[in-house]
Amino acid sequence: MGTAALDTGGLHFTFFNVAVFAVAVFLLAGVYSFLKQGLKGAALIVLCLAGLAFAGGVMWL
Repeated sequence: MGTAALDTGGLHFTFFNVAVFAVAVFLLAGVYSFLKQGLKGAALIVLCLAGLAFAGGVMWL
């Protein structure tokens, strides 16, 4: 039994890829929330984490 995957544009998307990208989007929403509250330091840290999550999703492709 194979795993559910989507081949689009030469890229092999799996559930894990989509989940990692979803985490990156969730973290970007946190960046917006922290900026709205005026917490620039926390927003910068969460932005770095979002960048790492996005890079991890790209590297997994």
